[in-house]
Amino acid sequence: MVRGGLVIGGSLLALPAMAQAPVAPDSGDTAWMLTATMLVLLMTIPGLALFYGGMVRAKNLLSVLMQCFAITALVSVLWLLYGYSMAFSTEGMQAGVTNLHSFIGGLDRAMFAGMTPASLYAHVPESVFAMFQLTFAIITPALIVGAVAERMKFSALMLFTAGWFTLVYLPMAHMVWGGPGSFLGDIGVLDFAGGTVVHINAGIAGLVACLVLGKRRGYPHTAMPPHNLGYTLIGASMLWLGWFGFNAGSAVAANGTAGMAMLVTQIATAAAALGWMGVEWIIHRRASVLGIASGAVAGLVAITPAAGTIGPGGALVLGAVAGMICFFCATRLKHYFGYDDSLDVFGVHAVAGIVGALLTGPFAAAALGGFGSVEHPWAQLWIQCKGVGFTIVWSGVLTLLVLKLIDWTIGLRVDDEQEQIGLDLALHEERAYNLS
Repeated sequence: MVRGGLVIGGSLLALPAMAQAPVAPDSGDTAWMLTATMLVLLMTIPGLALFYGGMVRAKNLLSVLMQCFAITALVSVLWLLYGYSMAFSTEGMQAGVTNLHSFIGGLDRAMFAGMTPASLYAHVPESVFAMFQLTFAIITPALIVGAVAERMKFSALMLFTAGWFTLVYLPMAHMVWGGPGSFLGDIGVLDFAGGTVVHINAGIAGLVACLVLGKRRGYPHTAMPPHNLGYTLIGASMLWLGWFGFNAGSAVAANGTAGMAMLVTQIATAAAALGWMGVEWIIHRRASVLGIASGAVAGLVAITPAAGTIGPGGALVLGAVAGMICFFCATRLKHYFGYDDSLDVFGVHAVAGIVGALLTGPFAAAALGGFGSVEHPWAQLWIQCKGVGFTIVWSGVLTLLVLKLIDWTIGLRVDDEQEQIGLDLALHEERAYNLS
């Protein structure tokens, strides 16, 4: 999928199809993209940090907040050094030609080489586009924090973030969004705002990470309830708000596509929240705050790949299906197989991401109310299946490699005493609450 055309100092660096790109930024598009960028950054700090922080035990609150905050800083620096270049460099890429550049970009744009105030990406300054994409690169590894919460060393998490960002995230972003010549883009995979790149990618990594680390001490026999669901609901609300930047901002313009992406995001999220709540109500005879918040996030995840092509009716169905399926995956599947995905990164992000990515195929068709160019919905569904399968394998194998390398060197997990004390005191010598 191509997100506009890239102009550096007035000279076009994209392919001929983008040859009519303007030589001056559109002020309306630029203003919207600046706003969308801030909304997406809000999703990680403080949105995701509070969402996760409220779900852990009180003794680990600061550790989760610290992890999200530190990942934001680390990825920002790596994005400057080489990340943006490896994700979005078009050097050596040719439409329909599979080579090394189909999987990963070059280093010709490292340190934002060639970027000036006059550099354009489509109708907006390239600096704005680079910053917008940075916020995606930040939240993706931060999502994995929820799978390893309360037991992973801070030093190991920082090394893991750097390695995973480099070996897993950057190639996936390039393969989907790198433009003509990118591997998954060329085979026709539809991913408007990150179903494969962000959510399946991070969700599979979270599952692998929690399996490699093992269960928390006492799990599942010791109760480990969230310590502050108020934080979690506030965080979920910030995620809901910020996701309008995530999805509508991926149009890279203030236009009808952005408007429809915003509308279908709201519809799918509401449907998923009600879907999760409804199933929970039927089974447990009550609706929970944690449940409706988790359902809303599942809807946000599911609509992400489809936001640019699905219609309102399709969004309603997509959200409801995602909410109901994720309820069972987060509350039944995890316990059946016995893995300790602390905050349901796999059960919500991977599963909803897969549901959304697959259903993007048929719901992008005009026959089902979509606005995409899909003429054969079931053929597109098969293409989406290939994209999902590739992402699962790519993320799973390389995540395992990164984790094993770190475990063989500095180790991944805190010791039993540190875990018992809590990571706030054991690793940071601080606590969120003054107990004196």
